[in-house]
Amino acid sequence: MSELSVQFKALGDPIRLRLFALLGQHPELCVCHLVDALHIPQSTVSRHLSVLRHASLVDTRRDGKWMYYRLHGDTAIQITPLLRSFSDSQMQQDVDALQTILTP
Repeated sequence: MSELSVQFKALGDPIRLRLFALLGQHPELCVCHLVDALHIPQSTVSRHLSVLRHASLVDTRRDGKWMYYRLHGDTAIQITPLLRSFSDSQMQQDVDALQTILTP
């Protein structure tokens, strides 16, 4: 129960929830894409992703100088459909911004 409590506490921050929602839309995302989509400084995004990683909600992979993040664990996979079911204008703006960035 304590791990679940830590995970929900990590998702209690609006920025972390936005990051988590975007990661739920794609198999893996680079920090650079998350920074551009959310218009938040890289240091802030990295700090929030670190909290999600320590809560075992995301996993990382390094490729050169970039870090790539993806959802990790059963809880993360189960929460993703719940987030998709919400109609939140900020999350939709984030998804649209990320799609614009990822579309060549």
